[in-house]
Amino acid sequence: MLSNSAGPIGVFDSGYGGLTILKEFNRKLPQYDYIYLGDNARAPYGNRSFDSVYHYTLQAVNWLFSQGCQLVILACNTASAKALRTIQQNDLPKIDYLRRVLGVIRPSAEAVGNLTKSRNVGILGTIGTVVSESYPIEINKLYPDITTYQQACPLWVPLIENDEFLNVGSDYFFMKDINNLLKNNNNIDTIILGCTHYPLIINSLKKFVPKNINIISQDKIVAESLTNYLKRHPEMKTKCKKDGVTQFFTTDDVDIFNSRGKIFYKKDICAKHIDL
Repeated sequence: MLSNSAGPIGVFDSGYGGLTILKEFNRKLPQYDYIYLGDNARAPYGNRSFDSVYHYTLQAVNWLFSQGCQLVILACNTASAKALRTIQQNDLPKIDYLRRVLGVIRPSAEAVGNLTKSRNVGILGTIGTVVSESYPIEINKLYPDITTYQQACPLWVPLIENDEFLNVGSDYFFMKDINNLLKNNNNIDTIILGCTHYPLIINSLKKFVPKNINIISQDKIVAESLTNYLKRHPEMKTKCKKDGVTQFFTTDDVDIFNSRGKIFYKKDICAKHIDL
């Protein structure tokens, strides 16, 4: 039986990228408790089937619920694209209809409407996120007048996770993928960085993006969205513990997680291992 007492806000990602989201949560909403879970043993999710991603994500959500979380954020574009809707519609009513699971795609899609003047929007993401068509679908539901263009960037995540993203050689791949995106339409005036890894490279990307183009980075957008969500839902706000404590868990080696995770979190991490 799940407890209905106040618990930490759960933050889930298949790997490390969600730490950029968590870092911004800590900065904007430092009073709350957070519990971060990285399913590093089964990462990356991007090249896995919808069914696999759904089952892995549900396992993670159930574990976070077992730790007392009343609210879980899928700080992973692939999990948000391939699992969120099914969990919200099919699983939550059976598990606990009062608990909530939110993703990172809708907040980014919502933000784009106020930024684009030309109504032409670019999306940079992993192969899995691009193939899922989640951003075009979500944006079209909110803003039918916006045309979207996508570009998969398969090498960006490995470059970031191996701490190679500041090297000159990485700029070649950043420039190549951005140019491929912008070739689609000269009037693209807003670009969504559709991966939670990408806030780390935003300054590098700006070198290759014309200054008149807005770049949407998910860390700040999702943190602002969570802030607004808690204001709009005081009943959930009271279910989120406020001792300012953050815990980290990984399904893989803790030493590797602590070392690589620091690239994203910008602070020392002391994670514990769990099996899902």
